[in-house]
Amino acid sequence: MMDAKTIVLLRKYAAEYETADFLNGDPSWFMHKVDGNENRETTAFVASALSYGNRRQFMPKIEAIVDAAAGNVHEWVMRGDFENFIPHDKAGSYYRLYSYQTMNTFLRGVRKMLEKYGSIGCYVHENADNCLDAVASLCRWFVEVNSSTVVPKDTVSACKRLCMFMRWMVRSNSPVDLGLWASFIDRKSLIIPMDTHVLQQSVRLGLISSKTATMATAIKLTKTLEEIFPDDPVKGDFALFGYGVNNS
Repeated sequence: MMDAKTIVLLRKYAAEYETADFLNGDPSWFMHKVDGNENRETTAFVASALSYGNRRQFMPKIEAIVDAAAGNVHEWVMRGDFENFIPHDKAGSYYRLYSYQTMNTFLRGVRKMLEKYGSIGCYVHENADNCLDAVASLCRWFVEVNSSTVVPKDTVSACKRLCMFMRWMVRSNSPVDLGLWASFIDRKSLIIPMDTHVLQQSVRLGLISSKTATMATAIKLTKTLEEIFPDDPVKGDFALFGYGVNNS
């Protein structure tokens, strides 16, 4: 049984940090700055793909794409306008491990999905009815389009950025998450977006004992968070963020 003080503390942090102020400096900020649900999906997906490493470094890279697309990333990708901004044959790195060629291949894969299904949400709706299956289906798609550098090839790893994207799309009635897919993916099926920092905070709190950030560990942590947030376990993402801010 979880310690009662820990439950109270994490519920307090979740309430304190799941506010509009959370958007400041967070990659979720971009999807709130564009119009249209399909555009928000596509913007969010591209933003999540680039969300690793130092925020001060990846936030400008996301912003550069949104600016190049004049705020409509969905149409920008659909029209193939990214070919001019991120050309396939340009040497060098767009962001860290992502070369221009890698990013171009990823965007071509997104474009292919949009051309076939109309939106990322339509693709997921047709291929999954829960978070893990949705993540797996996205992994499969990007393996098929030779873009497993940006999107993991399978769900062995924690797939942190995909789980974060799912949180954005599924959780409704939130000042942060959009809830665009709430009608076909149950938020109870969401999986905590796990990176090394979340893992360390969770071990420190005694929520889990695992030392490796894998999908199995993320699912285990999510099950533990159900004790605190029974109807919305991934609300614990905000709680762990708050814990990290106050106990770093």
